[in-house]
Amino acid sequence: MKSNNLFAIVALLAMLGWGLYAQGTTSLEQPVSQAVGIQKGNLAPDFELLTPEGKSIKLSDLRGQKVIVNLWATWCPPCRAEIPDMQAFYEENKDKGVVILGVNLTSTENSVENVAAFIKGYGMTFPVVLDVDKQVAVQYQAISIPTSYMIDSNGVIREKFIGPMDQEKLENIISSME
Repeated sequence: MKSNNLFAIVALLAMLGWGLYAQGTTSLEQPVSQAVGIQKGNLAPDFELLTPEGKSIKLSDLRGQKVIVNLWATWCPPCRAEIPDMQAFYEENKDKGVVILGVNLTSTENSVENVAAFIKGYGMTFPVVLDVDKQVAVQYQAISIPTSYMIDSNGVIREKFIGPMDQEKLENIISSME
């Protein structure tokens, strides 16, 4: 009689376990997936673009760091105005797990060579990738530039900022993120 009760208990636990597994969660963990989107609290949409030197950078490869995705162009006066502050902020924080990922709206530029010359001329050392076919500009709804997304170390968007950023704004936003 005891073996029948034991078998029934094991069978019930197995069915309960399978039901929880099939739902994608257990009572001890969070849901397996989080909504991907461009709103605060969403998991930032992943993308992969090339640098002017031809190196591939994927947003999801930067997980574990706080990332500022900054969409900009060389011809944009507010973009030009913010670059010295972004560069200074990056130099002060790059060893603290903070990355600025400049996404150049290359489809609006005269040439990739002009973008590379601009990067060199402004002394930009943070990574810059080329959005040649407007993939990221459309995905991240960069209607006005510069547009910046602050993404935490888990890949979740914490802030969106339209317009030029200065060092103080960058510090305030990054320090408020986990």
